[in-house]
Formats: sequence, structure tokens, C-alpha cells
Amino acid sequence: MNDPELSAAACQGDEEAFYTLVSKLKRKLYGIAFSYLGSEADALEAVQETVCRAWIKCGKLKDPSAFNSWMIRILIRCCIDEQKRRKRVLPLIGDKDDRMAEMISDSRLDLHQAMLRLKPKYRHVLMLKYYQDMTLTDIAKVLDKPEGTVKTWLHQGLKQLRGKMDAGGEVYHG
Repeated sequence: MNDPELSAAACQGDEEAFYTLVSKLKRKLYGIAFSYLGSEADALEAVQETVCRAWIKCGKLKDPSAFNSWMIRILIRCCIDEQKRRKRVLPLIGDKDDRMAEMISDSRLDLHQAMLRLKPKYRHVLMLKYYQDMTLTDIAKVLDKPEGTVKTWLHQGLKQLRGKMDAGGEVYHG
């Protein structure tokens, strides 16, 4: 069975077809979740939540051929939900993030901080393009936006990112 047939079968309740599709996507889903959340445990939890949500809603998917981009969209929403939850919870003093920050190079930390200060639409495009190596066409499908809009967001995101990196001190030139 090819992917469109698997997608159609999964959307009609075929557990094996759904499992096969998720198995093919699991590395990509984990990579995206990790790039958003920065933690293995949180990334795995986001992927698990995504799979649960997708299984529950799979029957309502109008276009089974869009299964992969639909799953990634669900994952991004799960990651955003987790990021919002983190903002509501106060971190403990001496949390593990402090120790992790010491091990990350200054340039990566600056980039991470600059990415967090971008508007979400720009951050999503940059993360999918540069962390997940997705094409602009694939990003447009995932974000459900025209390709021209994605190109504009990529350009604007890079422009803002450069500005934020310049404003934060020295720019790392590699």
C-alpha cells in the first residue's frame, strides 16, 4: 500500500495503516518537537499527544493525502500549548536549564534567545526550514498558507533575526 492508500485507510479507522504512517513520520515529528521544546522528555510527550489527537480526529480529515502535513500542524499546536504552559509555571531555582545553558555555546544561546523573541509566524517558518530542512512548498502545506506568504515570512524572519542578533552584542560569523 502506498501513502495515499494508507492515509485513506487510516482515516477510515484502520489501526495498522495509521500505525504505519506514524512510524514513517516519527523521526520527523520528534525532530520538530525537539526543536520547539528543547527537551527529549517534552518532545516525546508532544509526539505522543499528537498521535492521540490525530487518531481521535483522523476520521474528520477531509483530504487524506494531506495526512503528513496535518500531523505536523497538530504537533506544532501541541508544542505551542506546551510553551504556553511553561510560561504559566514558575521555574524552580537551580533548575536543570541553568546547567544546560552552561554547556551550550554562547552563539547557540544567543540564536535561541533571538528566535524566542521573533513573532511566532516567523519562528515557525525558520524552525521548519533550517532545523527540519523542509522545502518552502512543504512548509506552506504544514502551515496552510500560500507559498508566497511563507517566502515573505522567511525573508522577514531572517531580517528580524539578524537585527536581534546585532542588537544583542557581537554577531557570530561562524
